[in-house]
Order: sequence, then structure tokens, then C-alpha cells
Amino acid sequence: MRLLKHPVHRAFQALARDHGPIFSLRLGSQRAVVVSSAALAEECFTKNDIVFGNRPHFILGKHLEYDNTTVTMSPYGEHWRNLRRIGAVEIFSTARVNSFTSIRREEVHRIVARLMTGGRQRVELTSAFNDLAFNNMTRMVAGKRYYGGGEFTKIMKEVAELGGATNAVDFVPLMRWLDRGRFEKTVKELAGNMDRFFQGLIEEHKSKEEKLESTSTMIDRLIALQENDPESYDDQLIKGLALVMLLAGTDTNAVTLEWIMSNLLNHPDVLAKARDEIENQIGSDRLIEETDLPNLPYLHNIISETQRLYPPTPMLVPRISTDDCVVGGYHVPRDTILIVNAFAIHRDPSLWDDPTTFRPERFDEISGAKEGGRFLAFGMGRRSCAGQGVALRVVGLTLGTLIQCFDWERVGEGEVDMAEAKGITMPRETPLEAVCVPRPNMKRFFP
Repeated sequence: MRLLKHPVHRAFQALARDHGPIFSLRLGSQRAVVVSSAALAEECFTKNDIVFGNRPHFILGKHLEYDNTTVTMSPYGEHWRNLRRIGAVEIFSTARVNSFTSIRREEVHRIVARLMTGGRQRVELTSAFNDLAFNNMTRMVAGKRYYGGGEFTKIMKEVAELGGATNAVDFVPLMRWLDRGRFEKTVKELAGNMDRFFQGLIEEHKSKEEKLESTSTMIDRLIALQENDPESYDDQLIKGLALVMLLAGTDTNAVTLEWIMSNLLNHPDVLAKARDEIENQIGSDRLIEETDLPNLPYLHNIISETQRLYPPTPMLVPRISTDDCVVGGYHVPRDTILIVNAFAIHRDPSLWDDPTTFRPERFDEISGAKEGGRFLAFGMGRRSCAGQGVALRVVGLTLGTLIQCFDWERVGEGEVDMAEAKGITMPRETPLEAVCVPRPNMKRFFP
């Protein structure tokens, strides 16, 4: 347990340098194996994907994830397959994602309009990206904006801060006794607040007493299915799906945007090249749209290179073996937690030339750069992130619009600090600030 210091992904990366790409350790009373190799990650998520199809059960999952029944934490089986099917058909299908295009556009334009109000100014981008990500997802899920804080953002922030696989009380029975239940009490209280919030949303949509902006939100759609099949679509299932959507689709997108802008501020040549691409493909007679994104390969390279260096989840959500198996020639017993260190794999010098350097061009130069376990920004295997398409649309449209509409500079002469903080995702240690200069020919779009 002494190794569980933050950032844990860097501690495990250092251990992999000394002990190899696969090593075992004891997390208190729990056996774990840490994988830091693309080939071994692929082996875990292909040949052994069913063996590693389940999640370990932690205190957070018990209370926050409805006794481990959400799509993120549910054991591999019929219930989990049903949740994935609902997600694929009712939430992440092309038709459903396209139906929310106007919401994503409006939220991006909202932030741009705020930044356009002044001339050259110093702006804090961390809170702006958090607001954008929250409002995008809450409008898609519930048809309402929660701009600027309040109960919902407070709950989600606390959930993200509590998360992770390194709470000592999950692994050391003695710690539970010494802790006297304080950690679990905190989680229970937070879970209660969260459940009441989501239940309130469901009741509001069921009553239809308030006119919402849309009748096609995720909650509305699931309530409609509930009316025909109440056993399969009960309130707990709806709340669990809403929780996963909001947790997975807010913090990760906001953090990714933070790191992208941090990298661009430190690499103005990359920023200039991205602007040239947008000028050549779109110009300044109109604003960028989601339909333009496939024609902006360098913009996608910037996103991919940022996710390589600063993956949204530096250590993939842990899994646990349901049977004995073999990984890399080593015997892995049943009930062993699997931790895949995406951060270490993304910076492996045997896979990536000059791995710590920010160079988006590498994704044009390397054939199959995202194959074979090399790139794990959205996980791998049957439990990979189902919302990848939505995330890339949100991040791509936001980034493209900010580059099209503004010139960006660092606040001071020194480079932007790239230190990481702790969390399920990998946020910056300090809020990101930048100098924002509206481009004169773009102001007319935001009168």
C-alpha cells in the first residue's frame, strides 16, 4: 500500500521499468497484476477478454453505482449485455447522436460568445470547459442546463474526486476498522444526494408539469420504454445510465480539452498549423460544424496526440479475473485485479519515437498507430468506451471553434505548467489560464 501514492500511474510506470511490463503486487489483501505493454494489454482484452470481463467490487461501486449494476460496474452477463444494447440503440446510435447536434453547437457557441465580449483578455479555461462538458451532457440526458455550479455540479465533482482504485479501505480490512466507517459514510451520504437528484429528474419528466426544451432527451426516451416494459426499464436502470453518461461524458471531455489547449499554448507552431487547416478547409465565411470534422485530419491528430500523452483515464477502469488464465506466459489466478497502465503504454519508447514529445504528425507517419493495444484512450475489448463517437464530436467541435475564432497566447513568457493532479481522470494540477484575442473577422457571428 505504500506504493499507492499519487500519481499512481507514474508510480506503476516506474515499477514497470524495474520489474518488466507485467508484475504482480498486493494491494493490501487483494492480489493485482499491472500490465504496461501494448502486446500484453491486447492479450488481456482479446484472448482473455471474457476472463477479465468483470469489475472488482469497491465501496464506491456498492453505493454510487447502485450495487454495481450500472453498465460500468455490472458483471459480464445478460444484464450487462442488455445495458450495452440499450446504450447502442437508444443513446449512441448515429440517429440519436445526430439528434443532439444543435445542443452541442449551442453550448460551444455559448462559451465563444462569452469570450468574445472583451478584447484581448486573460481567461480561465478550466471552469469554462467544465461548464461546457456538463451542460452538453445534462441537456442531452435531461434537457436542462446546469451552468455555473449548483447542486448537480457539486455532486459530480465529489464523485470524481472520490473515485479511483486506490482507496485503502477497499483493500485492507484493518483500514476499515481504523477508519471507523468514515469513508463509507461519506460515500453513502453522497450516493443518497445523487440518487435523490436523479430521481427528481425522472419524476419531473414523468409529470411533464414543466415544459422542457425537448421531448427526446435520454430520460424521456427511457421513460417511454418504461411505460411499455416497466420491469426492464425501472427507475434504477434509468438513474444508472444517467449517472454513467454524466460521469463518463463530462470530466473526461473537460480534462481532454484542458490538456489540448495546454499543449497548443506550449507549441504555437502546432496551433498555427491547425489554424491553417481550418482556414483552407472552411475559411472565415461561416463557423465550423461537426460535418467538417472528417475533413480536418490534423485537428484529429492533435486530439489523438494529447490523448496519447494525457489519456482521459491513465489507468483503465480495473477488471478482475473470473478464472485462472495466462498472460504473457505468466499464470494469473482467479480473483486477481487487472490494472492496465495506459499512461505507460502511451509513453513506451519501444512503440513511440521520442514518446514524451508532443508531435501530432506521428499519427500520419505510423500505420496502425491506434491498433494492437498501442492506443487505449477509450479502452479496448468488449468493455471499451461506448461514447467514443460523442466525445470526439464534442472535443473536435469545441477545439475547432476556439482555433477558428481566437488567437491564443500564454499568460507569461514561461511554458504552461503540465503537472498532473489526482483523480479518476488526469486533471491539471492548476487551473489553465490563457490570453484570448478574438479574431476581428469572426466577431460578426456573435453580435
